[in-house]
Amino acid sequence: MNFADNIDYPPVLRRPTVFLPILVVLFLGLLRADAVDWPVARAVLSGMGLAPGPSLAMPVAAGLAALIGANLWIVTGLRTRWQVWAVWAELALLLAVFFVSFNLSYAFIQRKIWILLSVGLVNTLLISACSIVFAFVLALIGAIAKLSSNGLALGVANFYTSLFRGIPLLMQIYLIYLGLPQVGIVVDAIPAGIAALSLCYGAYMTEIFRGGIESIPRGQWEAARALGLRPGDTLFRVILPQAMRVIIPPTGNQFIAMLKDSSLVSVVGVWELMYLARTQGQSEFRHIEMMITASLIYWAFSIALEMIQARVERHFGRDHVR
Repeated sequence: MNFADNIDYPPVLRRPTVFLPILVVLFLGLLRADAVDWPVARAVLSGMGLAPGPSLAMPVAAGLAALIGANLWIVTGLRTRWQVWAVWAELALLLAVFFVSFNLSYAFIQRKIWILLSVGLVNTLLISACSIVFAFVLALIGAIAKLSSNGLALGVANFYTSLFRGIPLLMQIYLIYLGLPQVGIVVDAIPAGIAALSLCYGAYMTEIFRGGIESIPRGQWEAARALGLRPGDTLFRVILPQAMRVIIPPTGNQFIAMLKDSSLVSVVGVWELMYLARTQGQSEFRHIEMMITASLIYWAFSIALEMIQARVERHFGRDHVR
């Protein structure tokens, strides 16, 4: 995460003219939502020996509003770095409370977690990693073709991006896995999934690469040509290193989306994370336990990709730090 402040924002939320109306609106909202009947509020009142009822609605709403307001006041007084971590911790706690309210079977999750990690996650990472590499190569080739003056290459690149951005990814998986055998080409489930993800995301990333390359001033090309560099050397040694600062953020988003969209490969029977979460949950009608576990695994690896993306962005953006 980048905690640097690019703009000196005034502490608007700490101004009484803003903070007090927020408290009033929060109190009225909690009163309207019958916060006294919320499970946490009922548990606290029961622990205090009080029976929830209409008479306690206003005190509970006022207490919750004051508690949230105090938390807001404290957090907004912290430095930016600690504000981010405080918000993350509090939202993660709320998410945990939300999941705990489902009355999950943790013994069932403990029995099934190994197969999710040892088989499902391994296949998911294998499919995603291969697809990312192939999509990156396809995107670079497609972008170069779209920027060329060769009509043949330009036509092929335009047709490729139009086709694979226009057809849903799920349909592409079916077309490759079930369609190619109709012409005598039999493709296994995992290669079919990798091919579909690579072709689909390669088409989207082609436009990202094209936009990043075109963002570099034409003078850079002319200066490289004046120095006697060949077009290939100009592209890979001069243009792309500068364009990566523009290319990396949207490309990182595509990689994270690809990690999650790899779950669509389960429709052709690949034992990836989502397939196993669905099938293992059916055995004992514990669907929600497996769905939550798989979701948290996806989220954990998305965070890992975000951290890698941040490091790559800092690497290519170090020359532009003010």
